[in-house]
Amino acid sequence: MIEQTLEQALTLTPDGDGRLTADLHGDFSNGRLNAPPETGFPFGGLIAALAASSMIEGLHITAPLRSLSVQYMTPARFGQRLSFTPRLLRGGRSATFAQVDVTQEDRLTNHASATFGDDVPGPTMTPLSAPPPLDALQTGRDLEGPLAPRFSQHVDYRFETGPHILQPVAGRPVIERTWMRTRDGRPLDAIGLCYLLDALYPPVWTALDRPLGMATVDLRYDILTDPTPQACPDGWAFFEFRMLDFGSGWTVDEATVWAADGAPLALSRQRRKLAPVRPARS
Repeated sequence: MIEQTLEQALTLTPDGDGRLTADLHGDFSNGRLNAPPETGFPFGGLIAALAASSMIEGLHITAPLRSLSVQYMTPARFGQRLSFTPRLLRGGRSATFAQVDVTQEDRLTNHASATFGDDVPGPTMTPLSAPPPLDALQTGRDLEGPLAPRFSQHVDYRFETGPHILQPVAGRPVIERTWMRTRDGRPLDAIGLCYLLDALYPPVWTALDRPLGMATVDLRYDILTDPTPQACPDGWAFFEFRMLDFGSGWTVDEATVWAADGAPLALSRQRRKLAPVRPARS
C-alpha cells in the first residue's frame, strides 16, 4: 500500500536559511516489497532527483539540466527529513555550475554537482540505436511480485527482455530493456529522468540466483535531449540497463534512455560497492 506519492516525495520546502528540506519515506526503499523498508536503503534515484531539484529551486536556475553527479557517502534514515544546501559555483551565458550538500541531522549523506546549459542551433548526430516500436507496450511485462523493490510501486514497466531478476541463464547478456514511466501521470521531464534512470534492480542481479549486498557510491547522469510530451507520449520512454563490470568488490553498470520517437534522451553510469563476503564458519 502506497503511503506517500511521488509528488510528495519530490516536494522541497525552503527553511529560510538558504536550505531546502524533504521528507524521506519508507515507500522509497530499495528493499523488497515483502520486507520492511528498513531492510533496504533510500532509493538512489529519489536522492538524485531531489538533489537536482534543490539546485534548480534553491538557486533559481532556469537553464536545463545537462549533467548530474551524486556521491552516496552514507545511507540516510527513513522517517527523518533531508536537508539540501545548494551553492552556485559559476553562472555564465553558456553554462551554469552548481553543487549541493545533503545532510540529515548534521550528518553528510550525499554530495552532488551539476551542469546546466541551454541548447543552441547546430549540427546534430544521434548515433545511439533506436528503441523498439511504441506498440511493444501492449505485449511487455510489468515488474511485479515480492522481489520487486519498494520504489518500483511508483513506476510502470513494459519489459522487452525480462524481468530476469534472480533468473540467471548461462551466456545471456546482462541487460534489461524496458519501457518505463512514473505512475502519477506526470509528463516526463529531467527530474523524472533522474528518478527513472535508477528505477531498476542492479543489472548484475539478472546473472545471480540470490541477492548480493551492494550500495551505490557514485551515480552520474548526462541529459542529451529534454523530453517532451510529443516525444514521450503519456510519459513513456525506453530504457536499456547494462552491466559493464563485476568483481574486485565493485559492480559498474550503465543505462541509456530513448524517447518514443527514437531521440536519445540520457545516459547514466553507476558504481556500486559490494558488501564483504565473510567466509563460512567451520
